Amino acid sequence: MRYNIRRFGFLLVVLAASMALLVPQGCKQKPKAKNADRFTSDSSKMVVDESFSPIVDEELYIFKALNSKVHPAVIYAPENEAVKMLLNDSIRVAILSRNLTANEDSVLARRNLRPAVWRFAIDAVSLIVNQQSNDTTITVSEIKNMLNGKAKTDKKIVFDNPNSGLVRYLKEFSGNAMLTQKNVYALKSNKDAIKYVAEHPDAIGIVGFSWLNDPDKDYADAVHKVKIMGVKDDISKNAEKKYFTPSQTTLALKQYPLTRDLYILNCTGTDYSLGMKFAEFLRGDRGQTIILKSGLLPDNIPHREINIIK
Repeated sequence: MRYNIRRFGFLLVVLAASMALLVPQGCKQKPKAKNADRFTSDSSKMVVDESFSPIVDEELYIFKALNSKVHPAVIYAPENEAVKMLLNDSIRVAILSRNLTANEDSVLARRNLRPAVWRFAIDAVSLIVNQQSNDTTITVSEIKNMLNGKAKTDKKIVFDNPNSGLVRYLKEFSGNAMLTQKNVYALKSNKDAIKYVAEHPDAIGIVGFSWLNDPDKDYADAVHKVKIMGVKDDISKNAEKKYFTPSQTTLALKQYPLTRDLYILNCTGTDYSLGMKFAEFLRGDRGQTIILKSGLLPDNIPHREINIIK
């Protein structure tokens, strides 16, 4: 499991608060709703884009603690493999950073599978450099030029594996379907990209923002040796001509230009599936609170009630 002491402490707080909500008030218990336990004996497999394992691990930890009889089996895989699993019907629940294409939808439609799709969070694509680097800012056009081999720089650009959702995002962002320039390198994971930048002052890393918040022990030292670059959108007409670093504020105000949505896709075709239950959890107050605490932007920011006593 992926839990350091700080993260584990936070999860215990969320779990305690969640369990408190389940305690009946007073002596009267509400009657059990029909089919209220319809999910409790279910087991299911789901595939998750491995880029989002930090946040999904945290969500699953609380979800399973609150639903002790469920047994979700989670496979972490690159986006390309995750979509293939969904299309060949080996798995019917997926968490991805994109919706399905029209062709992919038609494959499922031929099997009478209509995916229910929900967005549950917004992630930032972050650019990082070594702490020793003098570079602290970059523009959108400069990023595109680097990915297309047009920038006058000898810096190495590194990111996670070539089948990931992040690489697909960068290809679409740059308009370059190959990303085979001599200074552009795909490694194996976000961790590898962070560690590489931590050891090489001449490198720029492109990673998911969730990997930089509250890192696990096996790469925490590397995170402390890198810094996040500010990015300015110099292409969009209505964009503020300022440099912004990723944060919940800049994501909510749409100031940071490099973002991607996180979706859960459910192709089980039933409201009583474990995939549906987990989707409800992700989009509910508890799931959205976990995302809020992680540093990503929840799709629905949980309400907070404050009582002022005179």
